[in-house]
Amino acid sequence: MIDPKSRLCFGCGRTLPEIARWGRMESHERLSIMAELPARMAEAGLPPLAPAAAKDSAAKA
Repeated sequence: MIDPKSRLCFGCGRTLPEIARWGRMESHERLSIMAELPARMAEAGLPPLAPAAAKDSAAKA
């Protein structure tokens, strides 16, 4: 789901164009975007992203 104000995905923090291109991006481009996600979410006033390990363990519980 996309936040209409910031145009960021509530779940991952990426924009729709980034999501659409994700599979075609070079690894360095994906890593660069991923490094920006926590700041993007904070600037947009959205809840912080949970670390992947925390999401995995929550899903198994």
